[in-house]
Amino acid sequence: MTNPHHSRSAQAGSSPEFINPLGSSPENTTNANEAGAETRSAQEQFDINNWLPITANRNAKWWYSAFHNVTAVVGAGILGLPYALSGLGWGPGIAAIILSWVITFYSFWQLIRLHEIVTVQVASSIVYTVTGGKSLKKFFELVIPSIGGFRQTYFILFFTTLQLGISQSPNFNSLKAISLLAAFMSFGYAMIAFVTSTITGVRHHEHVDHSFRSHSTPSRVFDMLSGFGTIAFAFAGHSVALEIQATIPSTPEKPSRIAMWRGVVVAYSIVIFCYLAVAISGFWAFGNTVDDDVLLSLEKPAWVIAVANLMVFFHVIGSYQVFSMPVFDVIESYLVNNLTFKPGRQLRLFARSAYVLAAGFIAVCIPFFGGLLGLFGGLVFSSTSYYMPCVMWIVTQKPKRFSLHWWASWFSIVVGVLLAIFSPIGGAREIIVQAKSYKMFS
Repeated sequence: MTNPHHSRSAQAGSSPEFINPLGSSPENTTNANEAGAETRSAQEQFDINNWLPITANRNAKWWYSAFHNVTAVVGAGILGLPYALSGLGWGPGIAAIILSWVITFYSFWQLIRLHEIVTVQVASSIVYTVTGGKSLKKFFELVIPSIGGFRQTYFILFFTTLQLGISQSPNFNSLKAISLLAAFMSFGYAMIAFVTSTITGVRHHEHVDHSFRSHSTPSRVFDMLSGFGTIAFAFAGHSVALEIQATIPSTPEKPSRIAMWRGVVVAYSIVIFCYLAVAISGFWAFGNTVDDDVLLSLEKPAWVIAVANLMVFFHVIGSYQVFSMPVFDVIESYLVNNLTFKPGRQLRLFARSAYVLAAGFIAVCIPFFGGLLGLFGGLVFSSTSYYMPCVMWIVTQKPKRFSLHWWASWFSIVVGVLLAIFSPIGGAREIIVQAKSYKMFS
């Protein structure tokens, strides 16, 4: 999510020469005033860019890109992949994950070279708020049942309250420790889900049904659409890629895209391993009875599952911030540049708290993890991860017709547009079905 102020020069213009009003013409005096105003405006913009969360610090290393992208990509969506397979089946499900990895890896490369896009991260904040609350509740159900018996709403509110404090972090690079911890947590709970699902599958595999989750044809179609959206959500890291790249120093001799791409290659190597491991083992172990969050299907050993859910909780704390920081940047730049608010701690406290509370309220009202993945995966992230980088590449780079890049871009565009059109239908239908038995704030 890049903004106009990111591309402006941070250097103030040269100062106008001093002109004696007594000996100057009105035209010279006017020109001097205009030049002085331009200088002050440039200086104000420089100060704003040094305050806003994305442009305030540009000394990140390539490995910052690696763990920021692991935190962004290997998120809550991985836990829904076995559930997606239960609606798609073995063949289409595995093919969809691999194809999505190839397409989004390619579009990531395009995006890094283009370094310009507009996108939305609000959906991730809502989903991660739901995930954080549900994972913390599951942890306490296993460790301290008396606390785990509280309503899920209370755990979502606790997560929201926690984010109110962490959201006051000044800029992206100030989150590097939190993001690094989140990256380790995401890999950790993915491996726990993989190992424990495999053990469960070995012990009880003869009783598992791997047929489609639904029995009627219309329900199967809706499940498939939602499953594709869930997979699309799992590849949502593009929506913060350029904000991550903006924190890396860039010169004509050593552009930021080189360091960024090294980090993405490392991150995407981890992504494909984790995704296939969790998706295959989870669906193999539980079949069509798997929960929309595979960790909720795991019960034993209790302490391991409790640790995994706690890891998810800590991971979404970091990933929430990685996805929200660009939103904070847009909100704060608008308030300062368009509504003439004064940059400072009070503005940051007000703007960010309002956003966090709004996301928390929506999460409390619609805490349907699986449905949200399908809805937002198709509605929001199919554009940022699948087809928008390819559209921009064709428009700006004009690849030769019928060349490899031309075919690859158009193929990705077609897949992405189909996801954007049909996947939200399945996700919305799942939310509607679950809402029939949901009591508000329960």
